[in-house]
Amino acid sequence: MEDHVERVVKTKVKKGVTKAFKIFFAIIAAIVFVFLFGYLIMWLWNWLMPDIFGLTKITYWQAVGILALAKILFGSFGGHHSKSKSKSRRKWKAGDCRGARNDFSEWKYYDSYWKEEGENAYREYVERKKREEQ
Repeated sequence: MEDHVERVVKTKVKKGVTKAFKIFFAIIAAIVFVFLFGYLIMWLWNWLMPDIFGLTKITYWQAVGILALAKILFGSFGGHHSKSKSKSRRKWKAGDCRGARNDFSEWKYYDSYWKEEGENAYREYVERKKREEQ
């Protein structure tokens, strides 16, 4: 019984340490993201905008502010999908595609059909349209 309790405690401690490490890593990654992208935005702005549009150069913190403003105005920078998109993807993966054609066994006849009947049908269609226009 003590072995079982010891294993349960070790497992819970291990999971707790893993979660703490993930949270710590996420915080560090967010800080690095802000510093790198803030510097990148500042560098790009100061390289392009004064010459192209005659704007003034910006500081690092102004670049971070622009990054935050872009995040607020335009939403996520990737990785997140809307609920409707993910729902439609799940349906597609589940095979619930009522309108999709999944039978490609007859596809091999497509080229020969177009050569034999399709070209003639198209010519007839074009002639009919020309007559309607006159």
